[in-house]
Amino acid sequence: MTPLLDIKDACKYYHTGDAAVHALDGVSLQIFPGEFVAIMGPSGSGKSTLMNIIGCLDRLSSGSYHIHGCDTEKLDSDELAQLRRETFGFVFQRYNLLENSTASENVEMPAIYEGKDKEERRQRAKELLTQLGLGDRVYNRPNQLSGGQQQRVSIARALMNDPKLILADEPTGALDTKSGESVLELLHKLNKQGKTIVVITHDEKVARNAQRIIRVQDGRILNEEILTEPAKSTNGGNMYDSQSPRTHIDAVSGAIEAVKMAFKSLMVNLFRTALTLLGIVIGVSAVMVMLAVGNGSKQSVIDQISAMGTNLLFVRAGAPGVRSSGSVVTLIPDDAAAIAMVPNVLAAVPNRSSRETVRYGNIDYPTSIQGTGYLFPGARDWDVAQGQFFSPRDERGFAAVAVLGKTVRNILFTRDENPVGRFIIVRNVPMQIIGVMESKGASSFGTDQDDIIFIPYTTGLVRIFGGHHVTDITVKIDDMNRMQETEDRIWELMMERHRIEDFNIRNMSSIIATASSMQDTMTLLLGVVAVLSLVVGGIGVMNIMLVLVTERTREIGIRMAVGARKRDILMQFNIESVVVCALGGGIGLLLGYIVGIVLEFFGVRIIFTLLPPMLAFGSACITGVLFGYLPARKAANLDPVVALSSE
Repeated sequence: MTPLLDIKDACKYYHTGDAAVHALDGVSLQIFPGEFVAIMGPSGSGKSTLMNIIGCLDRLSSGSYHIHGCDTEKLDSDELAQLRRETFGFVFQRYNLLENSTASENVEMPAIYEGKDKEERRQRAKELLTQLGLGDRVYNRPNQLSGGQQQRVSIARALMNDPKLILADEPTGALDTKSGESVLELLHKLNKQGKTIVVITHDEKVARNAQRIIRVQDGRILNEEILTEPAKSTNGGNMYDSQSPRTHIDAVSGAIEAVKMAFKSLMVNLFRTALTLLGIVIGVSAVMVMLAVGNGSKQSVIDQISAMGTNLLFVRAGAPGVRSSGSVVTLIPDDAAAIAMVPNVLAAVPNRSSRETVRYGNIDYPTSIQGTGYLFPGARDWDVAQGQFFSPRDERGFAAVAVLGKTVRNILFTRDENPVGRFIIVRNVPMQIIGVMESKGASSFGTDQDDIIFIPYTTGLVRIFGGHHVTDITVKIDDMNRMQETEDRIWELMMERHRIEDFNIRNMSSIIATASSMQDTMTLLLGVVAVLSLVVGGIGVMNIMLVLVTERTREIGIRMAVGARKRDILMQFNIESVVVCALGGGIGLLLGYIVGIVLEFFGVRIIFTLLPPMLAFGSACITGVLFGYLPARKAANLDPVVALSSE
């Protein structure tokens, strides 16, 4: 008869420093289908090591081990996991049940890694628990069960995949006499049903329940005692074939199970989970809010510049690259008159400004005085709200008239007071107020456009600024499609008049492009800062996941013992990390949206677009994958026997 298990000259060495400890030393053993065998020995005799070898939880240092003719030394870790899943059912001394799972969920575990349907494994678990007298305890957790009941759950789990061999390690060691007898009776019943039973024990009384006792001492088989001749089964099941198609966890169902396990793990320590999520929440909300603020700021700048008119050219004093100021004297009013004659030009308005203190009554107020032409309102699309703008006659006659910006009007006059017709003093020059401009608000650079007083440039040159030069000329274009052509014509005209390029020309498109580029840079910097906070959150997740791997080492060993492969463990812990980051990402998106609404309430322009939240949430999930891989890899590479022995 072909043995189910065949061990020959098995040796297992452990190295402690320079010394080698022989846990097994030349053990040869055969176990046939249908036997009830007890492996007995005192502590340190090597029986636990022999059990780990039999259950494929550990490997031999030398010798051979065949299961139904298959050489286990030629199998990789995943093939050994399949062998444990299909051939063995483990009953542990300390039960090794998952504390946060119900009795049914503990029993279902081997079937999860077998790839069985959810309803199928749930029904199977319920049937097994009912047969073992725990039909009313299906949804109880281990801490709600007695020791004997927990051991019955462990036996039900061992039977879940209908294994050929039940491997029981000290199955009565942690039980009272009555519960121990009940478990042994159950093992006898399973043996009569055709299951091969191997019990590891140090108790002679327990060993006497077997058909054959194998005594181990100092890593060797001391003797064998046959108590009763077993009725050896001739139907031990199909021989294991590592090349045969294997059942495995469906990717989708496996991911769903991993997600469920992740949420259970998160619920164990809510405070720690909250701290773990906090880094991701802050990172995602920061990315979302900062990019929204950047986009809003960019759009505000573009809107404010565009409000000046996109069909404008600015001819500034000074060569290209030279900053224009009142001290640069390369432009004169006649240049504006010449530019106004260029085809496609609607208006050319000379400008000169300075900062002056104006007085009205007993109020002194420093503001900007801008000398400009009578065509200014049309060129800049800036209407008069009250009164009128100065006329060509005022310009030619050097009239001492002024038009106030809204801010200056509100500071110098009360709300109900009409400023039109009143006089203000600018550099000891009395000027009559003839109008008030509409409000323009803040400029793209944060300055108040309404904090200004307009006067005829002719009056300004003679009575305020001095000299005969202007700082810039605002040119309004008729046909936008001919913008570049018109700009080239103006450049040629100015070169004819000046002979040298002591001026520079800019159009609104280039100004908008420059401002947009600057805002994009600022938005990028904000985004980088936010992403760094997300990375810090990811490091926190990795740290917590490493702690979880350490805390759950025994759980990992249990899962490996019931058939979990490396990739199953890898997937589980990686998905747990992704779940943490995805949950934090979702909360972060909600928080970011709320913060954005609050900022908008306080006057900060916010523009939410679809891309930043998608990038933030996607980055959170990617962070979970990247920072969860190392802990997951550590978990997957644990040695089953080492993991099971962890406290």
